[in-house]
Amino acid sequence: MALLSCLHRFNQRHPWSHNDHYGPWIAGQVAASKAHHVLDVGCGAGNLAALLRHRAVTVTGLEPDPGMARAAAKQFADDPAVTIVEADFTGRDPHRRFDAITLVAVLHHLSLVPTLRELRGCLAPGGRLVVVGCYRETGGVDLLVSLPAALLNPVVGLIKHPARAAAPPLHMTAPTAAPQETLADIRAAAARELPGARIRRRLFWRYSLVYDAPAGNSPA
Repeated sequence: MALLSCLHRFNQRHPWSHNDHYGPWIAGQVAASKAHHVLDVGCGAGNLAALLRHRAVTVTGLEPDPGMARAAAKQFADDPAVTIVEADFTGRDPHRRFDAITLVAVLHHLSLVPTLRELRGCLAPGGRLVVVGCYRETGGVDLLVSLPAALLNPVVGLIKHPARAAAPPLHMTAPTAAPQETLADIRAAAARELPGARIRRRLFWRYSLVYDAPAGNSPA
């Protein structure tokens, strides 16, 4: 317990975003799909949207937290290609379909199965869904995978943020929630709602999900 407490204090002094770590990979997945119009659900302060902006024609960011939405809107105030909407997923334009949709550490805030179904319906034919999410750890395999992440976390923090921080950066202050679904739950739900989705366990307590809608897909 003393070691865990020490690691926690160290990580707080050298904060870095596990979500931003996967930003370039997500942007690459979107670019590979040749998406023109992208929806970023739960865009936070807009860090991923900034990467997506260089890979797409338009980016729409949904963010329910007022402070985060204001920060994102300010970042793109002079860029007509990026639209920030202060709303959660239910506040999206229900008639619009997107070539790509991204969610980072967002899906566990929502009802898993209905959200996967709705996300599928929001994709244009041939569109791509890219998720980096959190899962509830359970059993020995999850704990074993967490060990290298726990050891690497302070090392990466020292490299990315060598100076001691008095407070976490704005984009790391968004509201959080503990995930309820295990990785097995997520795999099972995806198998039903997103046939052919590719799910991988990732470092730093994350998983990735990539789903390509059929070229003749129509909203469910």
